Amino acid sequence: MNLRITIALVVLLVVVILGAVLIAAPMPANGPKVDPQEDTQFVSENVKVSSPRPNAVVLKTFTVIGEARGTWYFEASFPIFVIDANGAKVGQGIAQAVENWMTEDFVPFTAQVTVENYSGPATLVLLKDNPSGLPENDDSVSFSIVIQ
Repeated sequence: MNLRITIALVVLLVVVILGAVLIAAPMPANGPKVDPQEDTQFVSENVKVSSPRPNAVVLKTFTVIGEARGTWYFEASFPIFVIDANGAKVGQGIAQAVENWMTEDFVPFTAQVTVENYSGPATLVLLKDNPSGLPENDDSVSFSIVIQ
């Protein structure tokens, strides 16, 4: 009799454990699959760029949209450059704050960038404005783009 009770308890325990595992296991989403590369914006400690995305193909004139900490701006702006595959500057623009920039919080910006006489792989460089010229105040972020 004790053997039957022990076997019944073991079977019951196994069923309970399997049920708990099935309930706790993550279920796959039934929605459409999204390519994570398509939704990846550039994010760093001080700058977030929502457009263009890293490795995006852009026209020779394009808009950069994002947010930067207020400490990145001087008089509500900071420079943006485009560097070609050989390290030469081939384009530039000025990021302008859309809101009050005199804060340490993130402040939205937009910039119109124009590239002259170049097509191919490039690097978009956002440069902290540093009117003091002191190296300890220098900062920049960059990511790859492709000029069409």
